Amino acid sequence: MITFVLAASVLIGVSLGILGGGGSILTVPILVYLAGQESKEAIATSLFVVGVTSLFGLITHARAGRVRWRTGLIFGGVSMIGAYGGGRLAEYIPGTVLLIAFALMMLATAVAMLRKSRKERPAKPAHAELPVAHMVVEGLLVGAITGLVGSGGGFLVVPALALLGGLPMSVAVGTSLLVIAMKSFSGLAGHLAGVQIDWNLALAVTGAAIVGSLIGSRFAGRIPQDTLRKAFGWFVVVMGVFVLSQQMPHAFWASPLTWAGAGVVVVAAVVWGAVRARRPAPAGTPGAPPLDAPEPTARV
Repeated sequence: MITFVLAASVLIGVSLGILGGGGSILTVPILVYLAGQESKEAIATSLFVVGVTSLFGLITHARAGRVRWRTGLIFGGVSMIGAYGGGRLAEYIPGTVLLIAFALMMLATAVAMLRKSRKERPAKPAHAELPVAHMVVEGLLVGAITGLVGSGGGFLVVPALALLGGLPMSVAVGTSLLVIAMKSFSGLAGHLAGVQIDWNLALAVTGAAIVGSLIGSRFAGRIPQDTLRKAFGWFVVVMGVFVLSQQMPHAFWASPLTWAGAGVVVVAAVVWGAVRARRPAPAGTPGAPPLDAPEPTARV
């Protein structure tokens, strides 16, 4: 069984290295269902695994110039404050409500990542840093949501840096690893007082995950930005649907109205995509004829 645990642990690092997220969502199920740990022990162990793995993945991204240190340190520090406040607020909200809200938020994030806007905001230069006020607001919001649901570090940090901050996806992934490491070690400190960690297993899983993170980090710099953004978006879709499937009652999934509504949404999305694909591209965009292009003449 330990062989399966270590093999699956490599995926933790690959996910963190390429996408900058997915570590905690993958680590906890591996430790619970494959390693047989209790949920609280698995959560605490996952914080150690993800924190250390993120640091090793961060080294490769930093060497390639894909980390904004000032942005990451300020964003991570402020998000810790927001996470503490969100964690205190979570005591008054049912867990099922939190997880359903989290899944819906993941799906909304995925739609934003997958949607190809006609007027995308240009990415900031690789050396530029985000304004402090911008980082404080986003860090508090992302931290509060993370504290509420107890997960989702990378799934919230990467879109915040890429969509709201305007960073290139590869730079957002690299910077997110710094933020994830900061929040993971902060959370681990809070768990160590009441949870006993199996350090032999934790170190073994961490070693396998580090190998995966080094592999993933090298691939991240070679994947086109648009492909990386879409891969992240679809990964979030899968995770969001999985969380919803675990939280929604069986009657919801067995109802014909649920599947009828899902069918309507799918058909509407396909029709909308087909309509948009047939629209002519605006002049001046790639693939569109220039404004002063002469009308084509027929050959005789």
